[in-house]
Amino acid sequence: MLALLFLTAPSMSQNRTDKFLAQLLASTGNETLQKVLRHPEIYRVQIIYTQINRDKKNNPTFQNYYFNYNPELYFNPASMVKLPLALMALEKLNTLSDKGINKYTPVVFDSSRVGQTALHTDPSSATGLPSIAHFIKRAFLISENDPYNRLYQFVGQGAINQRLQQLGYNDSRIVRQFMPFTKEQNRYTNAVRFLDKDGNTMYHQPAAYNAEEIKFGPSVLIGKAHYDRNDTLVHAPFDFTEHNKLPLQDMQQLLQSVMFPALVPEKQRFNLTADDYGFLRQYLSQYPSETNYPKYDTTLFYDSYVKFFFRDSTHSMPPAVRVFNKVGWSYGFLTDVSYVADFENKVEYMLSATVYVNSDDILNDGKYDYDAVGYPFLNELGQAIYKYELSRKRKNKPDLSAFKMNYEKRDPNDTRPPLKDVDN
Repeated sequence: MLALLFLTAPSMSQNRTDKFLAQLLASTGNETLQKVLRHPEIYRVQIIYTQINRDKKNNPTFQNYYFNYNPELYFNPASMVKLPLALMALEKLNTLSDKGINKYTPVVFDSSRVGQTALHTDPSSATGLPSIAHFIKRAFLISENDPYNRLYQFVGQGAINQRLQQLGYNDSRIVRQFMPFTKEQNRYTNAVRFLDKDGNTMYHQPAAYNAEEIKFGPSVLIGKAHYDRNDTLVHAPFDFTEHNKLPLQDMQQLLQSVMFPALVPEKQRFNLTADDYGFLRQYLSQYPSETNYPKYDTTLFYDSYVKFFFRDSTHSMPPAVRVFNKVGWSYGFLTDVSYVADFENKVEYMLSATVYVNSDDILNDGKYDYDAVGYPFLNELGQAIYKYELSRKRKNKPDLSAFKMNYEKRDPNDTRPPLKDVDN
């Protein structure tokens, strides 16, 4: 059961590979896929495939299969951290509901220290003002970066990591914004104000500082060389010791807690409303082409743009499939954690994977093998599992109606220029 998965997550120092998954992946003839699987140590690849089976009452059980999984094998989570920050931001908002504040309430950020940036408007939103809801949309739809920074500033570094520990994610930490800040600068967060319809302050959150010391654990050194923040080549590995960390199984369980909250042990459940869960599921699975605000350029941000397990040369998605997921890419690492639902064929499963594609082993040079190896590998992996799931016999077909969302539709009469230059 899912509850047992949360309470008994694997803890191991050796890489775990299950024979069933290894044989399943070996049966596909794709060369890009096999190249990576033959050299897991070079590509730092980790895979978790989760079969979901339902009983006669539609109650699900979960069975994880692993390939080269090791919670101590570091990968840079990059934008994966946007999901737990979205959950924590919504949780925090729910403690402010008695003040008339919700995820759609306008929110502004003041600059409280040198290096911090203020934010008082958001022209990509329907109102022209920022809100937590709009930050989450932007963080999910194409994985924009500044919305993550604002969620981090709202929740606060100390509260983020205390909550991760409370929920049992003891090997995870989120300590950095996506800004050129030092370790010390990341401990400070901006002052935040929520506004009423007339622009008056409803609630003021002062600038904050996290006085709690973060424990980082053993050193994590990757690569043979790297460029530092001054664009100087340093002939030494890149040091990830004090970077964000989110092991693959932690990320998979975070997504499970969004898709199946009733099956999560109460002490590991986020304090969210039914509306929050519906909102999260919608924007984890909605396409940029369906969205008016923000209005993204769909030639650049196509439907499969952040659906790595279905990202092929067609840039399209199977019509009956929806993928509820979060991806990340940075420093040569590509990661996707997904729940996949095929409403026509009554198929559901989870798939999580990370891979490191950096053949020159130099970090921060902007030269990674995303297009040549990374994206093709994840797509072929995704297709191998999807095809297997289509053929897998189930005792009971799942009722997936809970995951059918009411998606938006792009207004064909909207003449605003689409967004092209986006930091993500």
